Amino acid sequence: MAGACCKCPVSLSVLKRSLSVTQRGSGSAPRSLLQGGRLGERGLQGCWAARPSSALRPAGSYRHPAFFCISCQESMSESLRTCYRYLNQTSRSFAAVIQALDGELRHAVCIFYLVLRALDTVEDDMSIPLEKKVPMLHDFHTYLYQAEWCFTESQEKDRQVLEDFPTISLEFRNLGQEYRDVISDICHRMGMGMAEFLEKKVGSMKEWDQYCHYVAGLVGIGLSQLFSASQLEDPEVGRDTELANSMGLFLQKTNIIRDYLEDTLEGRAFWPQEAWSQFASRQEDLAQPEELESALSCLNLLVTDALRHVPDVISYLSRLRNQSVFNFCAIPQVMAIATLSACYNNPMVFQGVVKIRKGQAVTLMMEATNMRAVQSIITQYSQEILQKVSLTDPSREKTLHILALIREKSSLSQSSVPSRSHHLSPMYLSAAMLLAALSWQYLSTTAAQAQGTGDTQGH
Repeated sequence: MAGACCKCPVSLSVLKRSLSVTQRGSGSAPRSLLQGGRLGERGLQGCWAARPSSALRPAGSYRHPAFFCISCQESMSESLRTCYRYLNQTSRSFAAVIQALDGELRHAVCIFYLVLRALDTVEDDMSIPLEKKVPMLHDFHTYLYQAEWCFTESQEKDRQVLEDFPTISLEFRNLGQEYRDVISDICHRMGMGMAEFLEKKVGSMKEWDQYCHYVAGLVGIGLSQLFSASQLEDPEVGRDTELANSMGLFLQKTNIIRDYLEDTLEGRAFWPQEAWSQFASRQEDLAQPEELESALSCLNLLVTDALRHVPDVISYLSRLRNQSVFNFCAIPQVMAIATLSACYNNPMVFQGVVKIRKGQAVTLMMEATNMRAVQSIITQYSQEILQKVSLTDPSREKTLHILALIREKSSLSQSSVPSRSHHLSPMYLSAAMLLAALSWQYLSTTAAQAQGTGDTQGH
């Protein structure tokens, strides 16, 4: 089993350097971890789902400050240090969050991420013919136990994780059996799902759920099982796959909704036909100014569908007991509901970029460290959506119903869940501050490029 890094506190000097950043311009919020393809292009700030901005710099051009103390780094094998280098090069915004996890769970999640990153790189590489790609996706989980397997024909920017897959698979095999079983199973199921949707469009709302399950729900299930395997969380967290799936679906749907215009301009379509066909002949027609009323109706229908996962999100987060795991899970969820609130009934979804302000994002990350605060944030943004519900919106009754369920769930949970705010250690407060600083820095360094992209697209 990979040795666990010690629980070293975050260096105050690193924290101070990270806070010394200058705000530059405005731009889109980061879109999270796996970068590219359907898995890589469809997610939000976290390992549950995935997609970064198209304006990101090339891999390796941005480095996060190290979370590990020198003695911890020296205790790692060379191959494990290489894996963390790949993590920093390919995830950027998520690397810091993984490295804030406790003990050996940190290594397991790092390898889990890199394995799925490699799988997604295969799926996203349009230079690989289907007759070759489909068997690779089906069999990818078996490569974890083939010490020499690698793929050197990829043209993708993250091809290093395929070219040096032997290093990743070595560290996978160094993990405990309980971690290996989870990672291999999720990799297998995700590869099968990716192959299924290679040439299949998302038609019904049920297929939308299925697609999001393959590319995000399975990530949530796998992470939950890793949490339990580490014994940092109760076994029930890993066993309840319905709640874990909802965590992933909520993030994935949020990003699909938000990214309508960018996907349309790039010839991609992820909104389910069952939804948009009620309001337009073609999905891309929703971007036409004369179709705005219909477009908003479709948008609100999909936001309402995404919101139905929020009660499960509250139930899931209420079960978590380890602070590092809680922070890891809660931050993407509060960012997601803030994003949905910004998108609801907003014409900018069809005209430009809908974004969370940088200051707002940092505040959310700083506050989302205990259940009471998370419930307050969810209540706040649910109320914002409620105030925007039109009397004439076709989904009005469904929207009001799910918002009432969310309000009820938040109230019940607040009365039964003890607050974490009374026993936060200085280390975790420092980690939260560092994460916020890193996020601010990330948003600032990508803002000018995101703005430039928006200008070229007529935003």
